[in-house]
Amino acid sequence: MNDSAAAADSEDVLDIITRARTWLHTLWIRKTYPFAAFGRGTSITYSCEIQRSVARAVWFGERVYLAPDVWLNVTEGARSPRPKITLGNGCKIGRRSTISARNYIHLEEDVLTAPSVLIMDHNHAYSDISAPIHAQGVTPGGSITIGRNCWLGFGVCVLSGDKDLRIGRNSVIGANAVVTQSFPDFSVIVGNPAKLLRVYDQQTKSWIKPDPR
Repeated sequence: MNDSAAAADSEDVLDIITRARTWLHTLWIRKTYPFAAFGRGTSITYSCEIQRSVARAVWFGERVYLAPDVWLNVTEGARSPRPKITLGNGCKIGRRSTISARNYIHLEEDVLTAPSVLIMDHNHAYSDISAPIHAQGVTPGGSITIGRNCWLGFGVCVLSGDKDLRIGRNSVIGANAVVTQSFPDFSVIVGNPAKLLRVYDQQTKSWIKPDPR
């Protein structure tokens, strides 16, 4: 066996071990964490960070996948009559992404994110200049809804500020865009601050520039 074949076999073994660790981790937290829901076929990579104390505020649909090093955070704990993070059926969250909720973040079915995406419905408070920012808590914030079948590119930030924000279904957000306002269905969104680049025309079945009016 040559060196390249041996290396390939080694990679295959490591892949099996990694998948086994993820399977065991998923089984463990599904059985022992008090999630609001944990749908069939959902997989949580073993390196993801979800504290047991916030599990009641997290709702997973079916076939959800969290890639390595994803962090789900709930700033006010699980004290809420409804979940604060809801990931619909088929959502796929890219590695090193963060979803941080104070109020409510909802990803509808089949939302796909690239790595290093940030979705946060609040911010750090900083109004008191005599106190450290880390000691001032967070702002009241708003809510975030990302419609079904959206694609968020690498490094996208979706920040609701102090209002409710919605990204319409089947929208695409380009890499490193910073989204702080709502956009309609079938949008291509780019830039910092984000702006509308294209919309889908149902009649011509093509992506066109939006009407400047």
